[in-house]
Amino acid sequence: MGRKWNNIKEKKASKDANTSRIYAKFGREIYVVAKQGEPDPESNRALKVVLERAKTYSVPKAIIDRALEKAKGGSEENYDELRYEGFGPNGSMVIVDALTNNVNRTAAEVRSAFKKNGGNMGVSGSVSFMFDATAVIGLEGKSEEEVLELLLEADVDVRDIISEGDAIIVYAEPEQFHEVQEACKNAGVSEFTVAELTMLAQNDMALPEEAQTQFEKLIDALEDLEDVQQVYHNVDLNQ
Repeated sequence: MGRKWNNIKEKKASKDANTSRIYAKFGREIYVVAKQGEPDPESNRALKVVLERAKTYSVPKAIIDRALEKAKGGSEENYDELRYEGFGPNGSMVIVDALTNNVNRTAAEVRSAFKKNGGNMGVSGSVSFMFDATAVIGLEGKSEEEVLELLLEADVDVRDIISEGDAIIVYAEPEQFHEVQEACKNAGVSEFTVAELTMLAQNDMALPEEAQTQFEKLIDALEDLEDVQQVYHNVDLNQ
């Protein structure tokens, strides 16, 4: 089930380091989630999840505060949450989540990214049935056995616990995100290397070199779109 989460995060953070694109995406997501509920993470669990994720990407406090203040100020800026599904080279599967204030623009841009990079859009449900919504929590400084024990003591039953390099990765149901984090925090864990709610492919696939190069261009093109928040896929890029 391993996804080399640390490598993926480092690659994404490095790619976005100069443009601060990742920070802009978090700013938008924080604003939307805060506006949908209360702009207080203690009473808005969805907001708390976003803020925990933002911590692992070192999103500046100024960006977080600006998004929260915007939500508190009653901004009339509205965004639609959209999900697109499609196929890349060799039948690879891709899910794209977006937040947009212009549905037609976003749909056209996503469709164009697929078309220009060896893929094509699918209908709703054509890909997502091969993915599972999953909470992924990563931490360091403890062994698999220690993490399993602390979760058992907290009566938190998770899908899997594995080692990836220096990190321990916990895979759990999305609604267990807070339970896993709280159990770890109560056991002395102060920072998390990964804190994500993701769509995890049930089966990864490998691509030949040429197809993988084209696939990576597709993923880059989708992630570069301003309205796109997350891109999920079933290709093993660490082969």
